[in-house]
Amino acid sequence: MSAQNATLSTFIIRRFAAAVPMIVAVVTINFLLIHLAPGDPTTVFFGDFVPSQEQVQELSHRLGLDRPLYVQYFTYLATLLQGDLGFSYVAQTPVLSLIVGRVGATALLMLSSLAVFTALGVSLGSLVARRPYSPADNVNAVLSLVGYSIPVFWLGQIALLLFSLQLGVLPTQGMVNVRAGYQGWDHVKDVALHLVLPATVLGMRYLAINSRLMRASMIEALGQDYVVAARAKGLRERTVQFHAFRNAVIPVVTILGTNIGELLSGSVLIEIVFGWPGLGRLMYDAIFARDYPVLMGLFVFISVGVVIANLVTDVAYGALDPRVRRT
Repeated sequence: MSAQNATLSTFIIRRFAAAVPMIVAVVTINFLLIHLAPGDPTTVFFGDFVPSQEQVQELSHRLGLDRPLYVQYFTYLATLLQGDLGFSYVAQTPVLSLIVGRVGATALLMLSSLAVFTALGVSLGSLVARRPYSPADNVNAVLSLVGYSIPVFWLGQIALLLFSLQLGVLPTQGMVNVRAGYQGWDHVKDVALHLVLPATVLGMRYLAINSRLMRASMIEALGQDYVVAARAKGLRERTVQFHAFRNAVIPVVTILGTNIGELLSGSVLIEIVFGWPGLGRLMYDAIFARDYPVLMGLFVFISVGVVIANLVTDVAYGALDPRVRRT
């Protein structure tokens, strides 16, 4: 193994080791926040029926809610280490099966939005960086400010009113047209049509962030000595721009992990506005039902996903820039 590969392997091991206590801390905080919040899940089971004190105590005992908080915590950790996220109070189904059934829809929404609007942001930022403070650059600055500032839930409602209710060109709710019952490529096109609005609304913020970051990074890269030397040697401008782009895109990679976390929080609101059947909608229903196991399972799943995304980002950054491997 070469010295460079050994350094990268050590860097990856250090990042993995640092991720373990972070995940434990996240699990602990999530557990405490949910259990210390006001409300009682037993009230959901009885609904409008007014139970006796004995019935409430019996249900609390059956659900394990009458045990001390620290006992509940260590019991939850033990089951979590076995890959068991618990059992839903309301759906009477393992939490893991509920999450697996919804994670595909959220992944489709997030990854399509992240991939498309990161690519657009990087391309737009690198283009306007060639002529700073030009009319195109000024327009991009204004649009980026607007795209970054507008809340996703408000933009989603405006998009629904305009493109669905007024123009009628895009669907309003859901992931598929249930009544049509499309199959094959027709089903794929139906899903893609339903995906356009939520993915676009979710991605506008990241289009703004990535375009501004790429613009600043590209301007800085084009002012470096190696670019001046490359132009002095007579290299084609396309080749010079390519070498500057490779260095300028590295900061964009570093914020991808942060974007994953923000996308997860933003997708909760987007899924509620557009009726998208993903993890966000599941979390929304679990909050109102006081379904503790589902909430804790979702928080653990999402938190671990964010930690892993940041870990992958660190590793990718270390592979692109050997200097960070020593940190």
